[in-house]
Amino acid sequence: MTEVILFDYGQSSASYRVRIALNLAGIAYRAVSVDLRDGAQKSQTHLARNPQGLVPVLEIDGLRLTQSLAIIDYLNQTRGLGLLSAEPAHRAKVAALAQSIAVDIHPVCNLSVAQYATTLGGGTDGTLGDWMRHFIRPGLLSFEALLAEFEQAPYCAGSQPGLADLCLIPQLYNARRWQVDLSELPRILAVEAACAAHPAFRAAHPDTVT
Repeated sequence: MTEVILFDYGQSSASYRVRIALNLAGIAYRAVSVDLRDGAQKSQTHLARNPQGLVPVLEIDGLRLTQSLAIIDYLNQTRGLGLLSAEPAHRAKVAALAQSIAVDIHPVCNLSVAQYATTLGGGTDGTLGDWMRHFIRPGLLSFEALLAEFEQAPYCAGSQPGLADLCLIPQLYNARRWQVDLSELPRILAVEAACAAHPAFRAAHPDTVT
């Protein structure tokens, strides 16, 4: 069997999502760190893997896949993870939960984006933190409100982890890194506690892989 290789970075939330999915699928893989701190993602070696110069990149089934949501969708469809319901309305609502983080919060809080934006304003590390908190907390408050449509039993939308959980947990890790106020988020914190007890999430945590 061909070795599965994940090119990732421990603190990358996009990579973190994919690690959770691989663990849920029970897929053994070799992790190759691409150190975003020293610009390894822009090296010619990595650009040959992914011209966008981003992580994660997953080599699996004779394929080289990029973009975390696309990778997770592939794993979901080929490994039967059940991350989204087959029922169209429920599927759309859970996908919207996931996208509220992966499409709305994550891009503006990508470190390279945030650093560039604060540099334009003559910012410092302090204003970088202000930028992160400005976008992350309102985004999580919205996610909390959206969760009211679902029963957390104990995950975002039911009794097994779904796509929304895979997006939420890495975002919460980043929220804590930037000292985001997580008060008034009881549904989110309950989901976080459930995920923290799940071995697939524990094994994917940045403190475990770095």
